[in-house]
Amino acid sequence: MEPLEAEGLQESVSYEPVSVKELLVEMKDTSELLIDLAYSAVLHQSDQIAHEVLELEAKMQVLQVRARMSLMLAARSPDEAEALAPVLGVVEAADTIADAAGDIAKIVIEEIGLPPSMRGALSTAVEQLVRGTVADDSPYVGQTLQEIDLESKTGIRAIAVRRGDEWIRNPGPETTIEAGDVTLLRGPEAAIGEVYERLTGEGYDPEPAPEPAMADLERAVDSIVLMKNLSELAVDIAYGAILFDNKTLAREVANLEVEVDALQSRFEAWVLQAAAEADDPVALRGLIHLGISTEVISDAAVSISEGVLRNIGVHPVVELAVQESDELIARVEIDADSELAGTEIVGGVPAVDVSTSVIAIRRPEDGWLVGPDMDTTLRAGDVLITKGTRTSAAEFESLATASSPD
Repeated sequence: MEPLEAEGLQESVSYEPVSVKELLVEMKDTSELLIDLAYSAVLHQSDQIAHEVLELEAKMQVLQVRARMSLMLAARSPDEAEALAPVLGVVEAADTIADAAGDIAKIVIEEIGLPPSMRGALSTAVEQLVRGTVADDSPYVGQTLQEIDLESKTGIRAIAVRRGDEWIRNPGPETTIEAGDVTLLRGPEAAIGEVYERLTGEGYDPEPAPEPAMADLERAVDSIVLMKNLSELAVDIAYGAILFDNKTLAREVANLEVEVDALQSRFEAWVLQAAAEADDPVALRGLIHLGISTEVISDAAVSISEGVLRNIGVHPVVELAVQESDELIARVEIDADSELAGTEIVGGVPAVDVSTSVIAIRRPEDGWLVGPDMDTTLRAGDVLITKGTRTSAAEFESLATASSPD
């Protein structure tokens, strides 16, 4: 096996007059896509997806250097330096997340391996994802995603498209599919095969069913899945904290990080105990790598919201960047006569035909409810922090404020 090259460190980077806001938008979207792809690469043992992660990680390194250059030029006084310090924290955190995602991808590329039970557990935490190149004669060539209407017809959505060296993250209805596009599709396994074949012209070979968890590793595997969910939640809430300059949400990020730290400590003990009973303890190395990288992501979430916690305030450029990213974090309040009042939420997903997720709820009598296993029923007066596309955010807000039909 050839050694991996640090591609991002080899590329020459010089200052360009690029908007800090545009850089922050791209870094936020890229870091979130990296988390998604890295865990999917491990689940599917996909060398192709893992290499896409490393390419994006190298791109993130370039973005970080350019953002640091722009911030250094912008700080002309102590007051400006104080205001920009949290922005630098957001930049560093996005790069840290990218590094952690790259380390997760290397579990696949360097063939470190994971116990079969890990894949079995991850299959319940990560949706089905496939990577395919659009064939020249695909019926989708030349059509927009709105014309193809994949999501409505099949439940499959394109989460990203790579066209040459350029990435289109969370492509919208007007995105046109072109021959040679590398697409990342996500959705139910029952439908993804047919879409993949129409897109690529190749047969779809689904992954074999993961083996059930082994008894001696079950607790360690369950803990790493919970660590993953909590770390991703912490990142989402951290961006919500800076968007709404909300110290309570920022404290929830810190609480989640403490919980992930505690889980990692127990996880390490369980892995060591399992290693003593395993026929091949070396096979557990990938599990240890995954635990370390997952904990790093939760640490990065704290860095994102640190400016809010320390009363430095939120620089307007960060608020604008979060507002303009591909996936929108929004705040909605459930009106008394809203159609959403009485709607069930299971695992953070509301029972409505809108592709959005609820990452936190502030309930007047209970305070904040957060967590990946959030199961509740929405009530009038609930304040929700949601995450989804711009279209879904608008639809969800209209449901929150619309009156029920007579």
